[in-house]
Amino acid sequence: MQERQSGRKGQHSHSGMGLVAMSLLCFGSMVGTASADTSVATAKPVLDAAIGSYPTTTPVTGRIAIAGSDTMQPIMVKLAAAFQSWQPGIKMVVQGGGSYAGVKGFLIDQATIRRGDAKPSGHLVSGHVALYASSSPMSDEDRKDFKSRYGYDVTELPVAMDAVAIYVNAQNPIQGLSLEQVDAIFGKDRKRGYRTDITKWGDIGLDNGWESHPIHLYGRDKKSGTRAFFLREALADGVMKSEVVEEPGSATEILDISRDPLGMGYAGIGFQATTVRVVPLAPAGSKDYVTPTADTARSGAYPLARYLYLYAKKAPGANVDREVLEFLKFVNSREGQETVARAGFFPLPAAQVAKNLETLSGPSVSALLLSQTR
Repeated sequence: MQERQSGRKGQHSHSGMGLVAMSLLCFGSMVGTASADTSVATAKPVLDAAIGSYPTTTPVTGRIAIAGSDTMQPIMVKLAAAFQSWQPGIKMVVQGGGSYAGVKGFLIDQATIRRGDAKPSGHLVSGHVALYASSSPMSDEDRKDFKSRYGYDVTELPVAMDAVAIYVNAQNPIQGLSLEQVDAIFGKDRKRGYRTDITKWGDIGLDNGWESHPIHLYGRDKKSGTRAFFLREALADGVMKSEVVEEPGSATEILDISRDPLGMGYAGIGFQATTVRVVPLAPAGSKDYVTPTADTARSGAYPLARYLYLYAKKAPGANVDREVLEFLKFVNSREGQETVARAGFFPLPAAQVAKNLETLSGPSVSALLLSQTR
């Protein structure tokens, strides 16, 4: 293994190329079981049959800027491209940077993109922020800030389901972890009551040369909604260990783990790759490992399932702008939810789609759209 280069990543010193060969040998004896576990997580979700197709409408024009979550950026980019194939007169801009940066842009209605080319660097600003994409519910403080600025409550729309997964290098043979073990691995104060701190792979049962090697921890930075969710749901509002290498984006974190056979981190389910594995988790108090799938996320069996959200500006008794309404109708259509699944995340159940459409257009329109077929 190569030593990590530069900056804070230098804290993870590796013990030479010997572990790579050892890891491959160890992994080879268990690869059948590991592959079976991971394949469930990558199975294509089945869409709820009650979700209707995007209705044919009069073409609309305009511009939509979406700011927010790094986790949601792959979904938003794919949804924007798919929507533009139906509505080519709409120009879409998807601005990442994390949930906390995104909510600021949404609240002050300022997109941090260049004029003309829609790239996320250079001169400010190029347009209003119509939608805020967040991997966690908007905080009470931000909701109050929104209401003080606009005079009404923000409109919240779950648009996909996600599972925050524990990732390890593809060479790693670990078969599962309990939520208490996850807390003892990443958490400084072990609020879930695990008996001892976990710092080495042998502490969670690995042998054949793994037992003396440290667990290298990776995660998201403090601007991330995923980090806030992980602190709350996995660490029971505990404190993250200082040893965690915190990255500004999930893709960078997954790349780190791909390059580090001793690595472990957490990220949304949409960041799976052949170079990493998803580790099944046992809920608190259970010994039964659960793989994150659409079904286990919807049922709550997987302990780190969550909704992903879009937030819109909709005054009472008024509609959102026509172009924004059309985009949100598309997101809540069969084509939109198929796009969510293609992005690697989990589509909504029809009941949630119905609630979203009723919020946007009223109960009669919601029933009509759910019943439509192309």
